[in-house]
Amino acid sequence: MLRKIVEINEEKCTGCGICITACAEGALKLIDGKARLISDVYCDGLGACLPACPADAINIIERDAAAFDEEAVKKLVEAKDAQPEPLACGCPGSSVKVMEQSEEECSCHTGVAVKSQLGQWPVQMKLVPVNAPYLENAELLIAADCTAYAYANFHQEFMKNRVTIIGCPKLDNVDYSEKLSEMFRLNEIKSITVVRMAVPCCSGLVNAVKNAVLSSGKNIAVEVIILDTSGQIISDKII
Repeated sequence: MLRKIVEINEEKCTGCGICITACAEGALKLIDGKARLISDVYCDGLGACLPACPADAINIIERDAAAFDEEAVKKLVEAKDAQPEPLACGCPGSSVKVMEQSEEECSCHTGVAVKSQLGQWPVQMKLVPVNAPYLENAELLIAADCTAYAYANFHQEFMKNRVTIIGCPKLDNVDYSEKLSEMFRLNEIKSITVVRMAVPCCSGLVNAVKNAVLSSGKNIAVEVIILDTSGQIISDKII
């Protein structure tokens, strides 16, 4: 039958495996360092894996394919639950994990007592899976990647007790709206704090969040904090 189904560009695929965790049906598998569709019957063609792919290697096409089989998917998922596989990830930097920070301060190599407030990995927008377990019921921080360098107390004031995601709409050269929308739709997000620089390109980060909240159908409070290049807060408002 002619229907919509995923197609993976093997030349673009980096083997990070993020699409595999994003596919609830288990239709994708990492084989020989590349993501592969293991069977047409497992793919519903809805494309939850598309916004998860940092390499833009997945498309939805229309071709002759076997019909999507919900019963087959159910059996596949049950089998995987009974014997879970290691995280499908060819890139260690994309491996999803939650980190428990010690209550005690950690001393860095300079001897100055510091404490990281980063509680999860990855943090880069293009690498964070839309269904990462740490997103559920999260207080979300979405920050332009320059902000942590500009604001001296970034960890304590912004990252503490929040899930941190960073990005740069100019350098990443992508519209984050679609991925963020799917992220908000799949998870209960308690609040969103956006920290950006007072430069024009950073407005793309705020616009992406606003558009994503709207298209997700969720009612999520969004606080936008703007820093100047000297690290001073020049604006703090709820949108």
